[in-house]
Amino acid sequence: MKMNSLEQELKGNSYPGRGIVIGKSKDGKYAVSAYFIMGRSENSRNRIFIEDGEGIRTQAFDPAKLSDPSLIIYAPVRVLGNKTIVTNGDQTDTIYELMDKQQTFEQSLRTREFEPDAPNYTPRISGIMHVEDGNYNFAMSILKSNNGNPDSCNRYTFAYENPVPGEGRFIHTYMGDGNPLPSFEGEPTLIEIDGDIDSFTGMVWESLNEDNKVSLFVRYIEIATGKYETRIVNKNQ
Repeated sequence: MKMNSLEQELKGNSYPGRGIVIGKSKDGKYAVSAYFIMGRSENSRNRIFIEDGEGIRTQAFDPAKLSDPSLIIYAPVRVLGNKTIVTNGDQTDTIYELMDKQQTFEQSLRTREFEPDAPNYTPRISGIMHVEDGNYNFAMSILKSNNGNPDSCNRYTFAYENPVPGEGRFIHTYMGDGNPLPSFEGEPTLIEIDGDIDSFTGMVWESLNEDNKVSLFVRYIEIATGKYETRIVNKNQ
């Protein structure tokens, strides 16, 4: 599989929607994750990320302009023991609660499907990182309509054991802008991960479309210890 530049993937797509990147730093020391949101409507753009315990949640930047919180206010990141959950919706809570009851990542997502936002039927994308005793693996999932047909939900899970240093995977909700918005297709894109947390955060933020980008979360977890650093960038300050 071809190694792609995350910078070029982002710069070449004016509207990937929401995106998850998971992988390993080039020096092999860190489990790396990033989550970004974009928006075309005033309601979608009226958001910021804020820290919430070990995770984050979205919040209206201007509460007076919040019209429909149902699909835009949620906790994208939660931590369950040695597992870090990253998603584009309230399925974060589903994964957290059901895995806490000993169900698997895949089993917990069997209870959910794509978003009910016709005609886009936005895919639900999710990722989970497992860092324990110096070992690291991760998985990604996408729940999507069957080529825009809401009567059928297509479910895909991709698991990556012992990720290679400097490699990551990138999954996002839309192939590009459009009406309706076309859902992501195929296996998560193989991308290069380079640099420390600050240079990586800066690269991702600067590569996102200036008009549509809203917020970015990046976390580097030290695989040997489980300690982590987080960066949050919000267009609305």
